[in-house]
Amino acid sequence: MKTIYVSDNLEPACRRDIRPPCSQDWHRWLVRRTVSHDGRVHEEMGDFQQYFDLILFAMVAGFLVLRLRSVLGRRTGNERRRDLFVRRPRQVADKLPTLAEPGANTIHPPVSAAPDNPVAEGVNQIRSADSSFDPSQFLDGARVAFEMIVTAFAGGDKAALRPLLSDDVFHRFVAAIDERIGAKESLETRIIRLDSSDIIESELLGRTAQVTVKLVSQQINVTRAMDGSIVDGDPQHPIEKTDYWTFARDTRSADPNWVLVATSNGS
Repeated sequence: MKTIYVSDNLEPACRRDIRPPCSQDWHRWLVRRTVSHDGRVHEEMGDFQQYFDLILFAMVAGFLVLRLRSVLGRRTGNERRRDLFVRRPRQVADKLPTLAEPGANTIHPPVSAAPDNPVAEGVNQIRSADSSFDPSQFLDGARVAFEMIVTAFAGGDKAALRPLLSDDVFHRFVAAIDERIGAKESLETRIIRLDSSDIIESELLGRTAQVTVKLVSQQINVTRAMDGSIVDGDPQHPIEKTDYWTFARDTRSADPNWVLVATSNGS
């Protein structure tokens, strides 16, 4: 069998010239003719076509990679967690006095406490260090954090708990989760509704603000054994729970989020 390349049959002048009539034969450079022993001629694509396919596939793959990166983005390691406690824009001191130095035309968000109550006094102290502190917006964030923490604790989600808790509270929560896992038990928790949330204590310790919130909720809490049998709780009837959670935040920090530093429950 003998292989003949079409380009070998072109005149030298045609190899350098793309004008007619040479251009009419130039496309045949892509064709390779094979002559078999019986004298039959077979035409097939030459090596150039194989290289062209590889280059085309590489260009398509590169385009798809660029599109995926533009749509999905890249993780830089600097992604911030969700802000639960939204802050008002910090105002200039000479335009908006703090609660510690009230002005005649200043309108403050409502605080569920009498003016001579220690809660209001603590709010004044916090506002003196951070004029953007808003008790109403703080309570909105506290309610969201409450549901997230309760749900994460029931599910044993330590990663979700970590940024929301202080070191001491986190270690206590982890110990309780590990004890539950060791006993081969699971906890099902559903917050049916959150009846109330009120600030009952507030103070400024150095540059750290601390606010204690009383949260009254209707919950279903059921502890089950590995076989699914109920160890404790009633899945059909919610119970009223009263929790006292203390949140803290460094007023010098640009991060608006507070962390849970203490918990207790009772009536």
